[in-house]
Amino acid sequence: ELRHRASPWQRNLGYPLAMLGLLALTGISVLVVCFHVLELLLDDAAMPRGIQDASLGQVSFSIFGSFGAALQVILIFYLMVSSVVGFYSSPLFTRLLPERQDTPLTKIIGNCVCLLVLSSALPVFSRTLGITRFDLLGDFGRFNWLGNFYIVFLYNMGFAGLTTLCLVKRMSWAVQAELIRALGEDG
Repeated sequence: ELRHRASPWQRNLGYPLAMLGLLALTGISVLVVCFHVLELLLDDAAMPRGIQDASLGQVSFSIFGSFGAALQVILIFYLMVSSVVGFYSSPLFTRLLPERQDTPLTKIIGNCVCLLVLSSALPVFSRTLGITRFDLLGDFGRFNWLGNFYIVFLYNMGFAGLTTLCLVKRMSWAVQAELIRALGEDG
């Protein structure tokens, strides 16, 4: 219904640009993680441990300078939003989704707890994937398991593999649906 009520500009320009943006952000995040996997294989310094001597403003946390820092912020925001959307899309937590004008207090508290857990895990998530090396005002780099090569390597490989699989599945499904629709109209 929302697609039919949308303006032609929104349907023909807005939705495709949003899809291309999401595709680009997903692709960039997978490329950053794949680059981090290569760094893990070649250099022990790529492990997501804390930075002891780097003080804020004196050392760049990105090899691309300001552009890289802005890209890191955009990717972290994208991961945050996609985590929340993925959380509420999972079958186990769809009942927790708030309803307009009809959300009980226990459901509101449950949502607050879930969002707090997700936001607390985001700095560790982004450091483990190699998206940023910044500690985000917490000492998240001091977790013992962040020094374990196998856990970090498998976490990165799992993220890259599953994200690529979801991307290919979603894109191939959309292409298949369009082909079936186009062939169905002609036949």
